[in-house]
Amino acid sequence: MSLKEKTKRYFNKKNKSPKNNRKIVGIILFSMTFVMFFLFVIQLTKIVVIGEVANVSLEDKTKQLYQGSKIVKAKRGTIYDRNGIAIAEDATSYSAYATLSKTYTSGNKKLYAQKKDFEKLVAILAKEISGFDKKKALSALENGAKDNLWLVEFSQAKNLTLKQRTAIETDLKNEDLVGIYFNDNQARMYPNGEFASHLIGYTDLEENKSGEKELVGKMGIEAAYDDILKGTNGKIVYQRDNYQNPLPGTVSETVAAKDGKDIYTTLDSRLQVYLEKYMKEYYEKLEAKTMTAMLVKADTGEILAMDQQPSFDPETKKGLGTEYDPNFNWANTLVEEPYEPGSTMKIMTTAAAITQGVYDPNETYQGGKIEIADATIDDWDHGEKGMLTMRQALSWSSNKGMVILEQKMPDAWRQYLKKFGFGQSTYSGLVNESAGTLPSTNIVDTAMSAFGQSIGVTNFQMMQAFTAIANNGKMLKPQYITKIVNPNTNKVTVMEPEVVGNPVTEEATKQVREYMRDTTENEEYGIAYGKYNVPGYHVSVKTGTAQISENGTYLKGENDYIYSAVSMVPSENPEYIFYLTIKQPKKYDYNALSDITNAILKRAMDLTSSDATTDGSSTEPSTEKIKIDDYRNLATTTAATAAQKSGLDPIVLGEGSKVKSQSIEAGKTVLAGEKLLLLTNDDAVTMPDITGWSKTDILKLTDLLKIDVKFEGEGYATSQNIEAYSTVGKQKLTVVLKENQ
Repeated sequence: MSLKEKTKRYFNKKNKSPKNNRKIVGIILFSMTFVMFFLFVIQLTKIVVIGEVANVSLEDKTKQLYQGSKIVKAKRGTIYDRNGIAIAEDATSYSAYATLSKTYTSGNKKLYAQKKDFEKLVAILAKEISGFDKKKALSALENGAKDNLWLVEFSQAKNLTLKQRTAIETDLKNEDLVGIYFNDNQARMYPNGEFASHLIGYTDLEENKSGEKELVGKMGIEAAYDDILKGTNGKIVYQRDNYQNPLPGTVSETVAAKDGKDIYTTLDSRLQVYLEKYMKEYYEKLEAKTMTAMLVKADTGEILAMDQQPSFDPETKKGLGTEYDPNFNWANTLVEEPYEPGSTMKIMTTAAAITQGVYDPNETYQGGKIEIADATIDDWDHGEKGMLTMRQALSWSSNKGMVILEQKMPDAWRQYLKKFGFGQSTYSGLVNESAGTLPSTNIVDTAMSAFGQSIGVTNFQMMQAFTAIANNGKMLKPQYITKIVNPNTNKVTVMEPEVVGNPVTEEATKQVREYMRDTTENEEYGIAYGKYNVPGYHVSVKTGTAQISENGTYLKGENDYIYSAVSMVPSENPEYIFYLTIKQPKKYDYNALSDITNAILKRAMDLTSSDATTDGSSTEPSTEKIKIDDYRNLATTTAATAAQKSGLDPIVLGEGSKVKSQSIEAGKTVLAGEKLLLLTNDDAVTMPDITGWSKTDILKLTDLLKIDVKFEGEGYATSQNIEAYSTVGKQKLTVVLKENQ
């Protein structure tokens, strides 16, 4: 029998009557219905109890549909001068848009812009916005309505003030019109326009990772302290209707914004405005390539005024482009661009020679040329003055005299350059700071560095060195912030003056300041006799005329020089240091240096010491506890800057690119102003100048350097057997301590 016949016989045998077949089908259908219902009940129960479908939360989906959220912008911190006058502060600008979606209603009230009202709406905008193109705006509305757009933005209605927004809203209300609304935008206002712009910096609106626009610092303090200034945004969650419109009074959650911290600078507006006035005037008059100026309080290192020309307006950005020179690349030259300082370096050379014990002010020599190896170094007057004393070498600005002094301390001079901070970053915290360059070990370059050539310095480094001369040997880091205030907690972090070295003796600095007076008071040997005067005070002055090196050779043009002058007043006990440079003026006026200097120093001295230092320097020392971060493996500059911003006093050991270890463990809390030693990945670490250090800080140092230490006496360090800035070997450190240092 075939397979086909067997199959047919099987089904015939199993076949039931029609009644039985219907019964079986009914049972099957009932069973399937029951199973499906049971499964439906289980799934429905699961949805009700668990609230998920296919692992998707229904609650989350409902929230997305009926819940909206809005970012609450944190207020960017305000930057003040030392007296509490705002230099940079947050502002809000507005941009207008028209809603066209017909779903935007509230009950029976239409909240969208209706076509019949387009011309009236445009007329109101044009009334309040100067230069508003009504035809262009009307066309945008009509095209938007035609294309069923939700809304239309007006490119001409951006950056509106609160006054403009209020006026437009009032006009709409008076005309009983709706449809025009506003977006809030963060903005930054700089009330003083060009005001230490290179130091303060500016901001731009940029899109963050969340797609939101926020202000970002692009230069100066705005960039260096961006993380401190910007704060943390908050959030508001609210309910929406079926058309996604916010429902009034339905806020369900609020996360408060944390405003950015406020920064009080050391700048005094009364001096800053005065300085900028003179700098701008002479920059245009002399047609100089660049000019820089810095006024510092001698006993604290606080920068009271500083300027760089050309400058720019941080609010309008005018001056950042090609206005002055199409090839000009804007940078903060005070810290970013090393230069050869010229004869102002001679005051450091003289102070070093006195400290070293090789200086005799009455020693005589014939001015003019001197041979060093295969090079001939000459005086600016080619020796016409004849015989000079070593004291006159400074006031007459003799290159030969400085070379003679350098030759008497050939090994020590390079150490003094390091002690004065040259070839090392000041760790100002400002972006792209240069460490400058020391002279090569070539004997000619080393000799030339004694009168300010063959060495690269920054303005900050020069001012730091000048503080040692003005402050009786105690060298201070230039400081531009007095305190940082947290408006959320009212905690204040005070930036204390920072002593960074003691390169020369007190007696040496007093003698140098006396000899510097000869520059303007000595009729026969004063190179700037009668030029520098502050009524009622003696002024210590040193001028400089430095050649400019480009591509390995010095420029030969008539005015291809950097003209400079440093002044300290009063000479006997300086209160102020003023340093001014003029680079490559097309129309040089020799009186420009003294004219600006005299005006600024007179203005400074006219302000009493107490009046000139209100707010910032009178702030009580901070008692805020600071939690130490882990700075290991960070770039050296990044680590030092971060530590400084938190209120610590970072001391960098070595010239390595990264931090290898730190003197205080991460996670510990200390008082503001505590020394934090950062050991870099440098194979040849040099010993810092530990004069004035406490025994505790010295022990932290020796622990990091893994060397033994012996103390003699009690108190604070007055001398050390391992010379500052010499390489640390395995020798034992001996430190003499004395009380009340």
